[in-house]
Amino acid sequence: MNLASLLSRERINLELKSTKKEEVLRDLVYMIKSKTDAELIYNTLLKREELGSTGIGKGIAIPHCRSLAVSKLEIAVGRTLKPINFNAIDKKPVSLFFLIIAPPQDPGNQYLITLGKIVQICRELSKGNLINKPQTPDEFIALINEIEKKLTKKR
Repeated sequence: MNLASLLSRERINLELKSTKKEEVLRDLVYMIKSKTDAELIYNTLLKREELGSTGIGKGIAIPHCRSLAVSKLEIAVGRTLKPINFNAIDKKPVSLFFLIIAPPQDPGNQYLITLGKIVQICRELSKGNLINKPQTPDEFIALINEIEKKLTKKR
């Protein structure tokens, strides 16, 4: 599974103007769905965040949930202009967000595989201080592709 192949430039916004956690979640969801479906997913994400923040530290969060509003795995990426409080595990502000939404029935368990892959890539992004490097969605996808190739060579 290649994460870069699941990303699309239309679902990457590297200039989110959101200043609050709820606004970021809403902006990310509306990159994927609209109206009723978007609100259903948004409310599911809020409930998920009540269980524990998906802020994994080092400026990165991976909000995720399962929802009947999608028929296949969906991903959106956002980066805020200024880091925001996301109640991350390290208590530091967050600026990069990977949203994952999967249907409840997920053949091959793509949801967990994708989540694991994103965590690996996020480690490399933070190690190399690369979070703010890409300036366009195409540059972002190229960077993810490059990191995936390096990770594959290490195995």
